[in-house]
Amino acid sequence: MRDKRKKFVDLAEARVNRAIKDIRLIGNLSNRSAYEFGEDDIRKIFKALQKEMDSAKGRFGGDADASEEGFRLK
Repeated sequence: MRDKRKKFVDLAEARVNRAIKDIRLIGNLSNRSAYEFGEDDIRKIFKALQKEMDSAKGRFGGDADASEEGFRLK
């Protein structure tokens, strides 16, 4: 049982840290001097992220609603 716990901890730490890094990179897109975007783009980005967060959280509670769709602004 300890091996399963260690594997979970190792993978969770690596994946969450990678997700945090990627979310910070998404935040970098807010630089209006480098990028052009509208409120609709922002809404779509955060709606997609929230949907995946809700889905992942639900899976810990037994819900098997895994989305395989990719994100597209167009």
